Amino acid sequence: MKPNFSNLNALYINCTLKASPRMSHTEALMNVSMDIMKAENVSVEYLRFVDHEVAYGVYHDMTEHGAEKDMWPKLWEKVQAADILVIGTPIWLGEKSSVATKLIERLYGESGKRNNKGQYYFYGKVGGCIITGNEDGIKHVAMGTLYALQHIGYSIPPQADCGWIGEAGPGPSYNDPESKAKDNDFTNRNTTFMTYNLLHLAQLLHNNEGYPAYGNSRSDWDDGTRWNFDNPEYR
Repeated sequence: MKPNFSNLNALYINCTLKASPRMSHTEALMNVSMDIMKAENVSVEYLRFVDHEVAYGVYHDMTEHGAEKDMWPKLWEKVQAADILVIGTPIWLGEKSSVATKLIERLYGESGKRNNKGQYYFYGKVGGCIITGNEDGIKHVAMGTLYALQHIGYSIPPQADCGWIGEAGPGPSYNDPESKAKDNDFTNRNTTFMTYNLLHLAQLLHNNEGYPAYGNSRSDWDDGTRWNFDNPEYR
């Protein structure tokens, strides 16, 4: 039976260094995944992080800590509304972009919040990443990005990353016609599998109202609940 994903919301954040409306190779690959989600009637929102004046820091509103301007509180509303967060980033010197690092730092700053079960806030939300570049580095960048997302509470499904890279050295990037990247079966397969795996896990969590709070509620732990941690039978 064909699943119904129409109750899900996805947020794609492109961490390109290029401000709009400059062409972004990362956006071009993100569009492949977004188009699949839109065809599945998922509510999809896209933004370029660099288009928004977000301050450096790990507090919710950095204007309360010396910054002149901080648009993060408005973007945070979009993060809160999303069942699925997909971070897109180019590869620079073998690493994710500095913009992606800033985004992860701001997400980390919110990770101590609690949901209505007393769990850390991102429990029940799903994360993935899309990566583009000219040389090797997709797995390395995905490893760091997905680790950061799961560490702060996002759930990561199987095959939660996809990407495209060209041959070593200067050459065409994903959206350049001469790269023929849009006909690359490996990238198209992985992008499709990633997209549906994100949807399936998000739907499972949505249907079950996230994770049970037994054994992982920070609020319960702070109130003295220890479940089987302090069971004398196993000590």
